[in-house]
Amino acid sequence: MDRILIERRQFSGGMKGKNLRYLNENPGQPAQMTRAGFLLLEHFSLPAFTQALDTIVTSNLLRPGLFSSRTFGLSDAEVVSDLGLVIRPDARLDSAAIHDLDLLVICGGYRTELKASDEFINLLRAATDQGVTLAGLWNGAWFLGRAGLLDGYRCAIHPEHRPALAEIAKATQVSSEPYVIDRDRLTASSPSGAFHMALDWIKGLHDKALVEGIEDILAFEESRYRRIKPTENICVSAPLREVVKLMDANLEEPLELEQLAVYAGRSRRQLERLFKEQLGTTPQRYYMELRITEARRLLQHTELSQVDVLVACGFVSPSHFSKCYSSYFGYRPSKEKRLVK
Repeated sequence: MDRILIERRQFSGGMKGKNLRYLNENPGQPAQMTRAGFLLLEHFSLPAFTQALDTIVTSNLLRPGLFSSRTFGLSDAEVVSDLGLVIRPDARLDSAAIHDLDLLVICGGYRTELKASDEFINLLRAATDQGVTLAGLWNGAWFLGRAGLLDGYRCAIHPEHRPALAEIAKATQVSSEPYVIDRDRLTASSPSGAFHMALDWIKGLHDKALVEGIEDILAFEESRYRRIKPTENICVSAPLREVVKLMDANLEEPLELEQLAVYAGRSRRQLERLFKEQLGTTPQRYYMELRITEARRLLQHTELSQVDVLVACGFVSPSHFSKCYSSYFGYRPSKEKRLVK
């Protein structure tokens, strides 16, 4: 079969960031893998743990090979989560395991006992000596404080355990925020905090585009009618924002430029000038990018057929849809990766 070389078009304006996250701009440059370990303490918060882990796993969906993850216990026994789910960790935490980590997350919970053996404390201190970034979920910060590893740091811990941490770590600033990242210490007091903590940590390692891609996937609602809300991440004037909202609300049956102008109370020439000045493109091209971006979202996150997707995004035929899709993403829509879980 003949190989067809496609010169990919570049997204413009507010659509560039929305789509950049799904494109591998440096396919010949493999990313360095970051190795994360999760220490599961008895009665650890399963929601906090899964929020942090899911964020890492989702990063690999978008850019394979960015992270590896393992679970650890303080012994070879199974660990019971706060929800009663029994988990057998991958391995027991020891000095050899720590040597192979870049991040160690201490996963505590509401009923996790605030008690640490000398062996545990020594492992935490060895980890920081080796340059491992340390994190604590729920009351995980207490164990870092007990090891003297939060002196001079800000941290987050569940409100129930703040007095206990303040008692043993007097040189630590305990915050009421849901999560805190202070240099090489990451702490979160809740499942939501664990999610945002992991996102911010990943953004510090890579880029904002990857983080937005993770948010797109994990915040996805089970509805084909959830739009991509293109106006959230672009800074435009109120008149132009109204036009973009009109476009967004009419993807299945795209409006003509004259109709958009009438509905927005502007002339065609005024609209063209607004798009050129604020988004660096034409209304027609922006509308196309909006539709092709929504098509990509539907293909990735739903089980809709390609025909259903092209109809939902206002394309007149499979051939026209395939041509437009290929011109932006460099491959046919039939080759799009499905990310439905």
